[in-house]
Amino acid sequence: MTTAPLPVTTLCEAFQRTAARHPDRVALRTPGGAVSITWRQYAARVQTLASALAARGVGRGDSVAIMMTNRPEMHLVDVAAMHLGATAFSIYNTLATDQIVHVLSNSGAKVVAFERQFADRLVPAAQQTGADTLVSVDGPHVGAITLEELESQGDPSFDFDASWRAVKPDDVLTLIYTSGTTGDPKGVELTHANMLAELNGGNIDMEVTADDRVVTYLPHAHVADRWGSHYSQVAFGTQLTCVSDTKQILAALTDARPTMFGAVPQIWYKVQTGIETKVANEPSPVKKRLADWAIATSVAAVEAKVKTGSVPPVLAFKQKLADRLVLSKIREGIGLDHVRIAVSGAAAITQETLVLMTALGLPICEAWGMSELSGIATINPPNAQRLGTVGKAVNGVELRLADDGELLVRGPIVMKGYRNEPGKTAEAIDDDGWLHTGDIATIDADGYVTIVDRKKELLINAAGKNMSPTNIESAIRAASPLVGQAVAIGDRRKYNVALIVLEPEATATFAAQHDLADASVAVLAQDPAVRAEIQRAIDGANGRLARVEQIKRFAILPDAWEPGSTELTPTMKLRRKPISERYTDVIEGLYVDDRVAGTTR
Repeated sequence: MTTAPLPVTTLCEAFQRTAARHPDRVALRTPGGAVSITWRQYAARVQTLASALAARGVGRGDSVAIMMTNRPEMHLVDVAAMHLGATAFSIYNTLATDQIVHVLSNSGAKVVAFERQFADRLVPAAQQTGADTLVSVDGPHVGAITLEELESQGDPSFDFDASWRAVKPDDVLTLIYTSGTTGDPKGVELTHANMLAELNGGNIDMEVTADDRVVTYLPHAHVADRWGSHYSQVAFGTQLTCVSDTKQILAALTDARPTMFGAVPQIWYKVQTGIETKVANEPSPVKKRLADWAIATSVAAVEAKVKTGSVPPVLAFKQKLADRLVLSKIREGIGLDHVRIAVSGAAAITQETLVLMTALGLPICEAWGMSELSGIATINPPNAQRLGTVGKAVNGVELRLADDGELLVRGPIVMKGYRNEPGKTAEAIDDDGWLHTGDIATIDADGYVTIVDRKKELLINAAGKNMSPTNIESAIRAASPLVGQAVAIGDRRKYNVALIVLEPEATATFAAQHDLADASVAVLAQDPAVRAEIQRAIDGANGRLARVEQIKRFAILPDAWEPGSTELTPTMKLRRKPISERYTDVIEGLYVDDRVAGTTR
């Protein structure tokens, strides 16, 4: 089947087309159906909200900021702003006030819609940046109007149709704030044309239709959610179940019964752990043996397919039997029995998990992309997967490798640029239109891409969140003079930890002030008073960082690092790979053994 491109040039046209084709289908819902909004209702509220935002001075080129969990109101406000030619974008819910100030200032947001649980950080930031209107979507809040009040303030004479028809393909649709290796987050500008190219390119492989059901639970500030749930729904008419608490995602699956399910590795690990725990705790010895046999049999079949390209006939028969007797029931029990496409992205996922999920009848199509690329640039075709690769380029996208192995991407999905950062935009996109991704990769003869390493020093945790280690380390160093060097660790991990190297002179002064006999770094690294001071510094740094960036555990190293050493360059830059290799045991201990670590608890 060949999927035709969408016959539209903006997401506004796409929304109007979808709403007209499926007026009585449910578009937005919450688990259990407590909230259920049809496309007809969705379109009517979008028009009302667009009129109200216009009355508040929002027009083409303006920005509207959103700080909410995954709830229907986010989609209503976002799409309403879109129909004015405005740029609607989401703020990560974990950002600290100072970080929110930067985002609001850089975006120039005129209106900020939010949930009251974020008001203590958001409202002061909005007041500092001069946002015209604050809208509380879940009840009254001082200094804000409610969503209901906003909806009642529209101008009946507002020409809604003329407004959305005036939106152009090159208008900025949204901003994705992504961390660089240093400095404040950069605002990736994605246009209507960018996102439509992404939707059309990815849909060649996914073939999304209005019959599909999707769960939205990833942060709306993450490009994966905006592309995979929000804009995909606008374009193709999928039904969205909004899950406001990520911790409830596994429970929500049995209610939503999604046909498409995209997740970051951390979620897939949760699925894996849940299945393994359930099988291990099966009270019936007979059922447990059957489940163990079924899973082992299917894993063997998958591994045979990976190694040889085919499954021996007898093993293939056993795999089908295992699926009928056990595996299909496991999928049904976790709410993934209707899934036709499963996707993993935003960070690398382990081969073990890929094999197990495939064996369970949930072959994961691993994908790769960036905020700067509107979402994904490569994906494993559902019927031609190669485990361990991130697949092939989506339709309309060019790939090539630079001389040093860096993956370069060109095509209509490449961002317009970084907001108010022409210099950084020029650094990222060369004169020939190639985006320099910072990722080292290989491309095989069939076009399948394998990501080898990253040139850039970003941390990407198991949930797919990009973080700047330099920002984290700077916050720690600034919190105490005892910290000579701090190394943030957290790549592909559930949380961040830190290695701390003491500053010899400051530590000697501290020893004298506290009547400590031995002022050597090796001894003071184990001293309770020093540990307490470093804990205080970590706590102080965490207060300045977003929750996802915060350090959960740390170890004070008994070493002093010198410029030009294994750990530091002559100009005092961290040599991250050698540090990770030298201190592997310490790092692993921070994730498994509280005895060697300070903690934030």
